[in-house]
Amino acid sequence: MEHTEAAAIELYDVVKTFRPRGADEVRAVDHLDLTVRRGEVVALLGPNGAGKTTTLDMVLGFTEPTAGVVSVFGKPPRHAIAAGQVSAVLQTGGLLRDLTVRETVDMIASTFPRHRDVDEVLERAGVAALTGRMVSKCSGGEQQRLRFALALLPDPDLLILDEPTAGMDVGARRDFWATMHAEADRGRTVVFATHYLEEADSFADRIVMVAGGRVVADGRTSEIRALAAGRMVSADIAHGREDDVRAVLASHPGVAGISVMGNRIEIRATDSDGVARTLLVDLGATNLEITGGSLETAFLTLTEKVPA
Repeated sequence: MEHTEAAAIELYDVVKTFRPRGADEVRAVDHLDLTVRRGEVVALLGPNGAGKTTTLDMVLGFTEPTAGVVSVFGKPPRHAIAAGQVSAVLQTGGLLRDLTVRETVDMIASTFPRHRDVDEVLERAGVAALTGRMVSKCSGGEQQRLRFALALLPDPDLLILDEPTAGMDVGARRDFWATMHAEADRGRTVVFATHYLEEADSFADRIVMVAGGRVVADGRTSEIRALAAGRMVSADIAHGREDDVRAVLASHPGVAGISVMGNRIEIRATDSDGVARTLLVDLGATNLEITGGSLETAFLTLTEKVPA
């Protein structure tokens, strides 16, 4: 009988509900199915309240599903974590402010029966120059890089990253993702939630969009763009005519969304030719431009279709 290697992450028909005191039940995850294969780099995208963090919390064993099955490398999440197969870089927590960066890494390393070389981890996470600095004196981005160093210590098979570059400047974000590219090239499975669409576009092998607690799109970046089935139409409109233009376009069947910045209007269009004709012939617009759908356009189109 042929042996099939278990997926890195498997969620089957997962539901997670909460009942805040004195409030109605909230369904954060709604019959979600997701499989992440070993060695994949997957970006999890979605608006606030989409269920991304709750999904990651279940994968990390922080909370149990109300219904459905969550497994990591074929076993319950907490078993995989206890075996050192999973590490996470979260947005907050996990750091003692009264220790130095080096003391923090040394202390956490001592809790593992086996771990990567501390100096190597400090170097790979980009904090080797900060070893003597108190954690309380580190910037938000430096603290994120320290969390990344801690996540690398057990040499995990799976890295879970929740908004990993929060608080980092552009240069630090670039360096972080260069390091993550190297980790992924070593065969590590990486799943990250981010609100930086360009990070998902440039780094992920696969993008999973979540809205209303469900997966609304799943595929490569080019496939996600195609799912949006739309283009961006932009043009200059006469000053003072913004309300008139909005009123005409709001009833146009080919319009999926409208934004106005000064005298420049941008329309997400499923019928770009029809919208362009209306702008030029009926509304007297000028400097018209039509561009292909971006990941941002796909994100807005796909997530807005799902009721909260």
